[in-house]
Parts: sequence; structure tokens; C-alpha cells
Amino acid sequence: MSPKTSKSSKRGSGGGTGARSLLTPGRIAVIVLGVFALVFIFGNTRTTKIRVLIPEVTMPLWMALLGTAAIGALCGAYFMQRRR
Repeated sequence: MSPKTSKSSKRGSGGGTGARSLLTPGRIAVIVLGVFALVFIFGNTRTTKIRVLIPEVTMPLWMALLGTAAIGALCGAYFMQRRR
């Protein structure tokens, strides 16, 4: 094997430390945004009327916000997986 091949195969096999690979700047940003979203969601506890197309439902606002965030996260995960 040439030196270039052996070096790249070591990097690709997860030879780095676990702490560095787990805490990338992108992942830290997502965690911080997730915490801010949860603080916002659970800070809004009033009851509100939600209307989707025809039915009208009365529910706590935090439930509607949490449901919307979950749907958005699922859609984002689905489209990111399709990109790979």
C-alpha cells in the first residue's frame, strides 16, 4: 500500500477520538437550537384554538408547537437521508 492509501483508510475507519467526532460545531448548534425551541415551546402553556382545514380543536399551545416541531424534524431527517 502507498502511504496515501494507508493514511486515508485510518481516518475513514474512525481512528479519531470519540469526543471530537461527537461534538462538531454543527451538532452543538443543533443542540443549542433544540434547547431554545424547547424553552419556547414549554414557555407557551396557554390554551388556544387550532384549526386545520375543517375541524377546530382546543389544546395547549405547547402541544401544537411540539407537534409542529416534531413534524418538521421528521421531514428534515427524511430529506437529509434521501440526499445521501
